Amino acid sequence: MKLSPDETRVLGVLIEKAITTPDQYPLSINGLTTGCNQKTNREPVTNFSEVEVQDLVDSLTKKNLVSEVRVGSRVAKYQHRFYGSDFSAFKFNTREASVICTLFLRGPQTAGELRTRTNRLCEFEDVQHTEATLQSLVEYSGGPYVVKLEREPGRRENRYAHLFCGEAEGLDVADTEAAAPAPSSISSSSPEGEAASEQLEERIALLELIVEDLQAQINALKIQGTQE
Repeated sequence: MKLSPDETRVLGVLIEKAITTPDQYPLSINGLTTGCNQKTNREPVTNFSEVEVQDLVDSLTKKNLVSEVRVGSRVAKYQHRFYGSDFSAFKFNTREASVICTLFLRGPQTAGELRTRTNRLCEFEDVQHTEATLQSLVEYSGGPYVVKLEREPGRRENRYAHLFCGEAEGLDVADTEAAAPAPSSISSSSPEGEAASEQLEERIALLELIVEDLQAQINALKIQGTQE
């Protein structure tokens, strides 16, 4: 099933908000548009109109990935059908779906970044646990749904990308048979320096999550105010 990048943004927001703000879920078009256009935890930042989001929702509904809900509300609201039930399109577990959701919302990322940025959706014990989940998505029956990319200059880790929009065009796929890291990545930094760098990356990611939490609370209050 091939999706457009804009469709993955909408689907990613629905998956995310179902877990992080269950009291506001399912989402109205207004709430979904706000979630798509968040300035935090989104790459790239978008500026969708409600009309554009409605068109994307209609497209995803035709693909049986989204459904409309009108329980106790005059305003149409929408929920994903990506995973989590017998009627879902895919049978991913929570960790697999959380990784895919985060890739939908932020593009290619390293296993360390994904471990930190999924902590509001699920819990990974360590980076190795995250890598194991990524590998399961690479080897998934009917997949692959994720691909490992070549290490970029200046980076210590490989990034991963989802394949729901087709092949990772413009991105170099890693040679999965090449197990040894590049010599330059070994000699250019000490274990102590790598550990400090990883801790800094995790702190920055945690600060981003705190800002996102605050922004989500503000957006929820705004939505509640417009509906009252």
